[in-house]
Amino acid sequence: MRARTPGDIAALVPLVLGFVPERSVVMVSVSASGGGMHARVDLPHDPDDVDDVSASLLRAARRNGVRDVVVVVYDDDTTVADEAAWSVHEEFTAAGVGVRAVLRVHDDHWYAVLPGAPLAAYQGVPFTLAEHPFTAQGVFDGRVTHASREALRATIAPDPGSAPTADQVAVAPVLPTGAVTALVRRHLEAGTTLDPAELASVAVTIGEGRGRDEAWTWLARSQARAAVDLWSDAVRRLPDSHVAAPAAVLAFSAWLLGDGALAWCAVDRCREVAPQHSLADLVAQLLESATSPERWEALRPDVAASGDPAA
Repeated sequence: MRARTPGDIAALVPLVLGFVPERSVVMVSVSASGGGMHARVDLPHDPDDVDDVSASLLRAARRNGVRDVVVVVYDDDTTVADEAAWSVHEEFTAAGVGVRAVLRVHDDHWYAVLPGAPLAAYQGVPFTLAEHPFTAQGVFDGRVTHASREALRATIAPDPGSAPTADQVAVAPVLPTGAVTALVRRHLEAGTTLDPAELASVAVTIGEGRGRDEAWTWLARSQARAAVDLWSDAVRRLPDSHVAAPAAVLAFSAWLLGDGALAWCAVDRCREVAPQHSLADLVAQLLESATSPERWEALRPDVAASGDPAA
């Protein structure tokens, strides 16, 4: 997909993020082949804090060798939104990163921010996200765009319909060395999910150390989609007492897939019950540093050789 108009940009952003942003500043890199890496930062309430937004996005751009970007600010407060937009434009330009376009989006309208646009663009141009060709293509490709970040978070909220109880998990047997990897591989290849007994044993086995690392250190990017599906199901079905490690593995799998929004939701789910979880902290560092999942194949040998990969 190549965004050629402001309306295209406004339709592209929710597609690449996986949800429709609110009070956000979004950066999407552009090149001859189209969009590349993207990053989203919460929009502050105080105009004096917008420099922190610019600095965070610029670090992400530099780390990934980005040369040109488009920036979209989501908010109805033109004071803060325009201040953030101008701050990003000035900081990126000074750093030698080209800013192709800056928009503000609110209430199914896009607005121009920088000088030189037609008057109507500053007054707001309506667009219908659901009817845009990018949205239709996303549906055809199997991409899901959620109405908000909260809607995305809800996809991994507790849903204990076919889940083992906390008591069942507590008495489940710990799996022997290598069994977690073998079991997860089998389900990834078959596109299936863990049955209640398997889920209970996996949950107690990956709680820490060796068992946990068996669940994720061997994953390849080609397996990330299936891993996200498997661990999303596990997180929904497990009680709080044993959800932390599966949520952290889900966070890693989502990062590996390139779904940073879901990865953050999974990090948050883990930290709700285990605030100092080392694997969740590792994924958070990958996300905050805008480390591309394309680097995983280079990182994996060092991870595998480490005595405690998530430490």
